[in-house]
Amino acid sequence: MMATYSGLFDALGLREWCDADKKPSLMSLARLRGEEAAWYEVPFPSLDNLHSACNAIPQTRDMTAGLESGFLAVRPALRTVLDPLTQPLSWALDSALTLFTATPWWALVPIICLLCYRVARSASVTILVAVFMAFFLFTDHYGYAMQTLAIIFVCTLICVALGVPIGILMSKSDTTQRVVTPILDMLQTLPTFVYLIPLIFLFKITEPKLYGMAIILYAIVPVIRLTNLGIRLVDQSVIEAANAYGMDSRQRLIGVEIPLALPNIMAGVNQTIMMSLAMVVIASLVSAPGLGTLVLDGINNLRLGVGFVAGFAIVLLAILLDRVSKAALDRINAAQAEMK
Repeated sequence: MMATYSGLFDALGLREWCDADKKPSLMSLARLRGEEAAWYEVPFPSLDNLHSACNAIPQTRDMTAGLESGFLAVRPALRTVLDPLTQPLSWALDSALTLFTATPWWALVPIICLLCYRVARSASVTILVAVFMAFFLFTDHYGYAMQTLAIIFVCTLICVALGVPIGILMSKSDTTQRVVTPILDMLQTLPTFVYLIPLIFLFKITEPKLYGMAIILYAIVPVIRLTNLGIRLVDQSVIEAANAYGMDSRQRLIGVEIPLALPNIMAGVNQTIMMSLAMVVIASLVSAPGLGTLVLDGINNLRLGVGFVAGFAIVLLAILLDRVSKAALDRINAAQAEMK
């Protein structure tokens, strides 16, 4: 291998450049004999393989070390900019966690059931919520479940507050859509653990905004995509009718397009809630409180029972959030069907 590429660099007259900073090292027996690799044994010219023949070419580890050094060099500037912008997220998460955990169960559980009924307008869904809350209380997972619910509540609100306007801008501008779509594709395809790597370098591991930013970046994609899709799918004849009534663009957006796109927007909110819950569990690796910490404890200490019960509680919480959000979506669809 080394002899093969060494011969190439020698033929190109680059040997002096290759050996400029080379340190003395033992030569392989194949190179001492001048043996060339057979054509089917020639490896791909990767950085490491080329480095073995030419010391001036960096190794793969040099490239990754350079990336890390570059990131660490700009870290102070990034923190100067991002810290003030993300500090309200830490305050919101701390406040929500305090509210959800400090409120007595006999006050918070009825409030949650009442809110679920107001959103879903379904007695069966409300009863299901009450049963799940009873399970959390009886198994002493109530506090952890409320921590998880508080984080999801804050992050979902921020995702909707940011995602819906971005989706509207994408629906109104093809240029914006072309710019934002690759970013959304990247966010949607990145493995969940990868979100944590740059954030760990940027923020202290004890700061709530660390896991808050990871959850928001991971969960915001569906609400953006489906808001954009919903507004683009509004019937053009309805738009023309609104124009005929003398509506300007703002009135048309608020009075016609958003109401008609609401089923798609709510579907995006449903997916955002589910993805927030999934990321909360992963974010327990970086100090996010909640049910994820019990799952992590079960994995680290081989406590099968702890991990299994916590995992089952997460499933119940996911079902609870999914049923409530889908019931709200069904209400919207039914209301629009009656209008037609």
